[in-house]
Amino acid sequence: MIVHGVTPILNVSDIEASCEWCAKLGWKALWRWGEPTGFGAVRSGPSEIFLCQGGQGGRGKGSNTSTFATFEDETKDRGCWMSWWVEDVDAVHAECVKQGIEVTWAPKDMPWNVREMHVRHPDGHVFRIGRGLPAK
Repeated sequence: MIVHGVTPILNVSDIEASCEWCAKLGWKALWRWGEPTGFGAVRSGPSEIFLCQGGQGGRGKGSNTSTFATFEDETKDRGCWMSWWVEDVDAVHAECVKQGIEVTWAPKDMPWNVREMHVRHPDGHVFRIGRGLPAK
């Protein structure tokens, strides 16, 4: 089998609020489906995420304020984790702070050669935003 693309589906509590949250990070709403709307999609460049209100996966925000300080931090949220690859992690961080988006891990050069930060969606989904670093 050869997979030509992957589109994650996030279980969200509110499609419209999730589209607005994604828009703060530069994602554009593509479409919505259902009456009332229960499914939709957002896009950034060639990447898409489907949003499903109340189904197709889990969600749930943990009480943790960091997503990486301890292993326990990584296990509290019940939402999906995914990596987003960007050109400038620090510029994304500055925009997140400006937009009031919850940053749970500030930009840091990690031992696996990635500059990385984390943000958390209101439904507990965690996005690891990173850029590969030059080999040492």
